[in-house]
Amino acid sequence: MKVENTKAQMRKGVLEYCILSILSRSDKYASDIINELKEAKMIVVEGTLYPLLTRLKNAGLLGYRWEESTQGPPRKYYELTDRGKEFLGELNTSWHELVTAVSFINKD
Repeated sequence: MKVENTKAQMRKGVLEYCILSILSRSDKYASDIINELKEAKMIVVEGTLYPLLTRLKNAGLLGYRWEESTQGPPRKYYELTDRGKEFLGELNTSWHELVTAVSFINKD
């Protein structure tokens, strides 16, 4: 078993949470989301991000608006809906519970 496969699965498992967290701070264009994820070492490509954004939008957690761009076609900016904010709050609670549980199990 390769550790890289497990690490990739762990990142995938928290990707949705990370995207919602990024959007909780401000509305973002997809490439801005990718850049923030890359800065955090959560490497993501467009082929992974766009289907996830669509799924989150279809679930009512995200909305979007179009903005004109001076450098090309209009851009789609994603934002959290009220339902998305509630969902993120639940994920925050679950995340802290998970970190606490793993820390307890992994203590020296």
